[in-house]
Amino acid sequence: MSQPEFVAHRGYPRRFPENTLASLEGAIAAGARYVEVDVQLTRDQVPVLFHDENIRRVCGMEGTISHYTFEELRRFPASEPGRFGTRYAHERIPSLAELAALLARHPEVTAFVELKREALNSFGADAVLTRVLRDLRPAQTRCVLISFALEPLAAAKRAGWRVGAVIEQWRERKQKALAALAPEFLFCDVNGLPWWGKLRFPGAKVVIYEVDDPEMARKLVARGADLIETFAIGELRAALGG
Repeated sequence: MSQPEFVAHRGYPRRFPENTLASLEGAIAAGARYVEVDVQLTRDQVPVLFHDENIRRVCGMEGTISHYTFEELRRFPASEPGRFGTRYAHERIPSLAELAALLARHPEVTAFVELKREALNSFGADAVLTRVLRDLRPAQTRCVLISFALEPLAAAKRAGWRVGAVIEQWRERKQKALAALAPEFLFCDVNGLPWWGKLRFPGAKVVIYEVDDPEMARKLVARGADLIETFAIGELRAALGG
């Protein structure tokens, strides 16, 4: 069996606060060739790396990303105080432009950039795409836009960008819109997979998330998964030699 490729899910959350520059640099230091981040827009429509609908868990504050300007958000730590206490109190929510700069420093790394539903619902697909594509332009060849929402991905693909679709249940791969999109990657939740059968999608590499168990990763690769997305990139690479 060939060794799997790994995607560092929000960087290296096993060791660092997720979606921070520390988390991404830590993942790359641990050998990641692929990283995944989440993107939302601030009130003044600056794209930033953030997953949750609310900033409470990561920042210890109330509200959503779209409630604050970028300058206001930068005053808050992105330290996950419930897990790390004050250890990473110096970390801040990064801008998408900072991700592009990080990729310039690490030309061997490809980033999957997820367009979050929160941003698409708050600002609309056109505004989100305009700002995201602008900030990622310097690193376009090493970025893949991903989302549960297929329409903005189709628009990005028409503009010359690489795209990947995200689904929760393996049966969702049969959507006509998904076949029409013809994504380069197909992400699926491990909890939405059938217990058996090959994991293949025509023309796309299959990425399974969220997997931290080495034996589970081996089984998924044996079934045809091309990449394994994990919060524990260093530990899984050490266990499987990827």
